[in-house]
Amino acid sequence: MSKIGLIIKREYLHRVSKKSFIILTLLMPFLMAAIVFVPLWLASLKGSDIRNIAIIDATGKYAPLLEDTETYHFIESEKSLDDYRANPDKELFAILNITADLLEHPKAATLYSEKQVPAELSRLVNRTIRKQLEDDKLATFDIPNLKEIIQESKVSFDVQTIKWSGDGTEKASSAKVASVVGMIFTMIVYMFILIYGAMVMQGVMEEKTNRIVEVMVSSVRPFELMMGKIVGIGLVGLTQIFMWGILTMVLFTIGGFFFTGGIQADPAALQQGLQMGATGMDMSAMSNQPGAEIFALVNTINFVEIGAYFIIFFIGGYMLYAAIFAAIGSAVDNQEDTQQFMAPITIFLVFALYAGIYSMENPDGPLAFWCSMIPFTSPIVMMIRIPFEIPLWEKCLSVVILYISFIAIIWLSGKIYRVGILMYGKKPSLKEMAKWIRFK
Repeated sequence: MSKIGLIIKREYLHRVSKKSFIILTLLMPFLMAAIVFVPLWLASLKGSDIRNIAIIDATGKYAPLLEDTETYHFIESEKSLDDYRANPDKELFAILNITADLLEHPKAATLYSEKQVPAELSRLVNRTIRKQLEDDKLATFDIPNLKEIIQESKVSFDVQTIKWSGDGTEKASSAKVASVVGMIFTMIVYMFILIYGAMVMQGVMEEKTNRIVEVMVSSVRPFELMMGKIVGIGLVGLTQIFMWGILTMVLFTIGGFFFTGGIQADPAALQQGLQMGATGMDMSAMSNQPGAEIFALVNTINFVEIGAYFIIFFIGGYMLYAAIFAAIGSAVDNQEDTQQFMAPITIFLVFALYAGIYSMENPDGPLAFWCSMIPFTSPIVMMIRIPFEIPLWEKCLSVVILYISFIAIIWLSGKIYRVGILMYGKKPSLKEMAKWIRFK
């Protein structure tokens, strides 16, 4: 076996045999499933405490509209707000004070509470009073049956989207489903490049600090040592991704069955939990669709193609950034010295992530296209665009540029690595590291 192969084997076996790797690999899918399903379960639960809300209504028109719920009990009060201030009622959670006709004076309603007013209570009051104000406003137009006319004129419309292939076959499609799938793979690429790239840097720094590398470079060339470490840790990452993928699919299948058939949860509460948990994506439209329809839309996504490109772009992105991390780790002696070099890399990764998020709205726009060609951003942005079935030439061009770039970066990083790995006691500048590249 070649020397690089021995280093790869050593790095891989050393890391996958650690208890921390085994525990993290087994627990992470449970944690991810808990992040999704526990909030949904909690959203379906109702508290046993009933909170009393006093209503001081000077108009006498709005207090009867507020009906009791499982959480709140509304009480029409004859007292004034000053009476409650002078003699606080410990049994009351909040006081709703209405001093005038709200159609004429919209600011005449105020909720008072010793604690922060819950969003659920604010929504309940707003929704109830808004409905009455809409009726009052319609009544001022003095048009018979105006409310019924407006109600009948409301139309629910959602245009159907169809993918039309070259052979004439048609399949339903959904930009929302494609966005969600792309965002999931984008976040995975982003996190793993950051996590395992940093792991390469940490491993290089540890070997340099412990002077182990001085013994190792007597048997292998520094470039072989760097490549063995990068590839070995990359294989650890692929192993972990593979294991997480299998375990996550099993847990989400069980969790989906549990929440759709195993328990009787409040659908409205579950839908609200879904909408609150969807960050930056319009999940409400998806949650309103039947489960079979969502499943059919998900099946229109070519997961085999996405999975293949995920591996291609993960390998390319990881190799590019890991080589940079290895060069940084070889040039410094402690964790504090890495900050000046890590900042530009972190900025590139964060920019790539945001470029990917903004590209969801226009996957064929200039931002999405050019960030797909820049090797420092393409592994992340392309995973957003691929579910939208972009042209094949763009995918191939992006892959070619990425792989040529990471080969060049590895060559440059190897030049830095061979000098920096044996240099101690000095924090090099970027100018000095550029000189190392020119050394022969």
